[in-house]
Amino acid sequence: MGGLGTLDIVVIVVYLVGIIIYGISKSKRSSSEDYFLGGRTMTWPIVGIALFSANISSSTLVGLASDGFQTNVNVYNYEWYAVVILIFFSIFFLPFYLKSGVYTMPEFLQKRYDKRSRYYFSLITIIGNVMVDTAAGLYVGSIVLKLLFPETSSTLIIIILAIAAAAYTIPGGLNSVIQTEVIQAILLIIGSCLLTYFAFEELGGGWQAMMEGLDGMLAAGEVNFGDRVAEGKYVPQTADDVFSLVRPNNDEFMPWWGLISGVALLGFYFWANNQFMVQRVLGAKDLNHGRWGALFAGFLKLPVIFIMVVPGVLALLLFNNLDISGLNYPLATGGMCNNLADCPNLTYPVLLFQLLPTGVLGLVVAGLLAAMMSSVSATFNSASTLITMDFIREFKPELTSKQLVRSGQIATLVLVILASAWVPFIERVSDSLWGYLQLVIAFTSPPVVSAFILGLFWKRANANGAFWSLIVGGVFALFMILSISFDIWPYLNDFHFLAKANILFLISVIIHVVVSLSTGKPEAEKVAEYTYKKELFTSETEELKALPWYQNYRYLAVILLLLTTIIVVWFW
Repeated sequence: MGGLGTLDIVVIVVYLVGIIIYGISKSKRSSSEDYFLGGRTMTWPIVGIALFSANISSSTLVGLASDGFQTNVNVYNYEWYAVVILIFFSIFFLPFYLKSGVYTMPEFLQKRYDKRSRYYFSLITIIGNVMVDTAAGLYVGSIVLKLLFPETSSTLIIIILAIAAAAYTIPGGLNSVIQTEVIQAILLIIGSCLLTYFAFEELGGGWQAMMEGLDGMLAAGEVNFGDRVAEGKYVPQTADDVFSLVRPNNDEFMPWWGLISGVALLGFYFWANNQFMVQRVLGAKDLNHGRWGALFAGFLKLPVIFIMVVPGVLALLLFNNLDISGLNYPLATGGMCNNLADCPNLTYPVLLFQLLPTGVLGLVVAGLLAAMMSSVSATFNSASTLITMDFIREFKPELTSKQLVRSGQIATLVLVILASAWVPFIERVSDSLWGYLQLVIAFTSPPVVSAFILGLFWKRANANGAFWSLIVGGVFALFMILSISFDIWPYLNDFHFLAKANILFLISVIIHVVVSLSTGKPEAEKVAEYTYKKELFTSETEELKALPWYQNYRYLAVILLLLTTIIVVWFW
């Protein structure tokens, strides 16, 4: 496998040093609002690109390519579904978030319910940020650098990456994070396009050549499906099957019912309730810019299948039998990787080193590492915001704005240590990075989604119902996690993780409804301020009449839905 040339190394060093300096130069920290929300001055292109970059991070790039290599192209369902969720978010939830002036999503739960729900959700979100976003980003960086420097300890690599990511997050805050994310997003898109181009060039043809080659491999039995056949799981028979977004009930990765229910559930949490993502929209200068930015992020998600999933399929055609034993890359279960089928998470790095020319390789690797830093720094900032605004400020209200900023910086240092310590456990949980990310969200998000949806659309939802649904849902989630880890209830382990997410959501809704109806009505002020009413839609319609069609988010949302429908029908 190819390595880095001198020019590549120079490009990487210059870029990484430059992005840290740039991030620090864009810092806003004169007040807590500047530090944690960028002063609420973000315009729609910045909001949209920052949302896209935070989502399509280095871990997503690696995860999408890995699942494409394993013929799980229906992973793209998570991408196009984001468009639908972002439109729903823009219509119903965003106006309440911005009007309330909150810093955090748990803070919004307090406004609708009470402090108990706020503290619970904040703690869960902090844990999720460490286990999912931050640790996954560090894991990706460690994969790439371990390939480049195989003699270097993985622990040392992770520590260096964590310190580099914190270098501009701690002094700069959200504005530094977002300004650097914009650059990363542009570079990631360019790098993904270049990688796809060179992969097709290596194949010696375009889309049709890829489909014919895939058909040949499947017919000859040259695709490694692991234990799927032995377990009676679905395996694609043709190239059209591989690119089908809708799979039968026995599909291991995403059966058709999971597409209808589970994907929407996980996606709703990620885009509409997750502090890591929503914090970017909270920094928008006004509601219109927040809505336009969210829709722009949805638009950017549509071409992901072509430039981020397809390269994984091309790697299957080009490098399925590539000997990578010389990399000395360790398996989580012991031993070393001999080919990509052993370690599919290496798909994206292998594509980079096999296909990109000198100079371009350095730039794209620098972009990948910088994107990892950007993603990790964003989660550091998000989690430190939660710790500072949901706990420290609540327990020590006398602290000044500058003292709160200092508290956030100290919290970031603690998170650096915790996230770095968790990285080695990722491969032990799942051999697919994307599978790991979705698995953790599936166990943490359903009770939260239940609380937000019922709170906004059901006037009778009260604080007791929200709190006990969160607690009971959390207990059931913990039981499911322990059942997987220690095989407590084998029957439960046979359920697909999306089915478990649906079960948790249903339990949480039932508990919320029963407890709410069994206890007193919520405060009239909370219902009036934080539940959706038809009158809001009517008054908004009148306001939108003053705008030209291209500034009316409703028209833009319809156009975006039509584009999404075309792509989904194409790959149905």
